[in-house]
Amino acid sequence: MPLIEIIALLAVAQFLYFGYLVGMQRQKSGLKAPTMTGDDGFERAFRVQMNTLELMIALIPVLLLAGKYWPAWLIAPIGIVYLVGRTLYQQAYMNAPTKRGTGFMLSLGPIAALLVLALLGAVWHLF
Repeated sequence: MPLIEIIALLAVAQFLYFGYLVGMQRQKSGLKAPTMTGDDGFERAFRVQMNTLELMIALIPVLLLAGKYWPAWLIAPIGIVYLVGRTLYQQAYMNAPTKRGTGFMLSLGPIAALLVLALLGAVWHLF
């Protein structure tokens, strides 16, 4: 399970890094808190961070639960795909938001797969 826990911690670190990028964009733009609009770079960075938070709410429990029922060699690569997907999403959204689809699907797909695996594992252990 340590490998899966490392993936979960990397997801949190990635989220915090995206938050750092939001702060850097706020500073670069000169937007003063609590202003949330008025600079495209800031708004994009903030949307990346918030979308990542929305997905992490689903990722962390399904990652850990799937890891409880299935071997790490199966679950960890799925978590890595999520991390890569988030990175691609962030890069695309900052440069050309209309091209964020691949990164989004590489983030959402692993969550769906982990959900199915967690459910199958839980149901299997009922019997």
